[in-house]
Amino acid sequence: MTVRVAFGTRTNWIGTALGAIVFVSLAAAPWWGGRDDLQLLSEIYAYIALASLWNLLAGYAGLVSVGQQAYVGLGAYCLFALAILFGISPLWAIPLAGLIAAIVALPVALLVFRLRGHYFAIGTWIVAEVFRLLAAQVSSLGGGSGTSLPAAVVVAIAPTRQLRDFTMYWIALALAAAVIALIVLLLRSRYGLALKAMRDSELAAACSGVDVKRTKLLVYIVTALATAMLGALIFLQKLRISPDAAFSVNDWTAFVIFITVIGGIGRIEGPIVGTLIFFMLRQTLADLGTIYLMMLGLVAIVIMLAAPKGLWGLVVERFGWQLFPLERRVLFEERSVRPE
Repeated sequence: MTVRVAFGTRTNWIGTALGAIVFVSLAAAPWWGGRDDLQLLSEIYAYIALASLWNLLAGYAGLVSVGQQAYVGLGAYCLFALAILFGISPLWAIPLAGLIAAIVALPVALLVFRLRGHYFAIGTWIVAEVFRLLAAQVSSLGGGSGTSLPAAVVVAIAPTRQLRDFTMYWIALALAAAVIALIVLLLRSRYGLALKAMRDSELAAACSGVDVKRTKLLVYIVTALATAMLGALIFLQKLRISPDAAFSVNDWTAFVIFITVIGGIGRIEGPIVGTLIFFMLRQTLADLGTIYLMMLGLVAIVIMLAAPKGLWGLVVERFGWQLFPLERRVLFEERSVRPE
């Protein structure tokens, strides 16, 4: 008899295969979708990735941040600065913006990690506001009114508008897929076991040998790096930046929290489901003005009361479906012995 450890069941692998087919279909979207379709899909990918990163931060590491717009704006401003002031290709500026954000995140983490609970959440929002005020003082990037990318920088992305649209779309899809893959690999590693132990009880995890501070710091820096890259891509697509837009708490934190909560916090699939629901609501209710935001709040309240673990958490409880299974299953297999 042999013993091996596997993730998920045959049903899970079928779901993963279907997900791969969907990914290939989406990768071919430039050949079956229009320009508006590509822009909408790119926005969906960005929100899926942002919500997945916030889910990793809050749903697994227990770091409930309301200041992730700090790294969206930081990544965007780094891209504009690298492209306009230093002449670096905007495509190369995306990963460089992520690296700069990761470096900045280290001292920020050492500061905000001194806070606990709601004080931590407030601290992250204050950091984001400080970043916004600092960005407004950079006169070479337009100060408080912002600036646009010069035509030469835009042409450096690709020579034609169609090719630029295709390039931006594929980068958005690749970033979203890379974020989800990174989170899956991280949660399936020993760090994932540490995060789950910390989520249940930090004290018990520490007594079991988990370095709680180091694990949280790793998650915070990884999240900052990826969030900044997404922010750089988002505003590269917009071609214009301003402090209020780049560091908007509504666009880059409030909506992301809404998506994660209704989809299912602590589930990899939750942000994907939540993003799809959010965009369905936005496409149908956006013309209602302020009523649209009230409807979003009502939807969030109803879902939290009816399904505290989110819509995908409800699906998992009832049917056991998982696209990205994380639970380890011990399988016992009989070895066939050939008669001599």
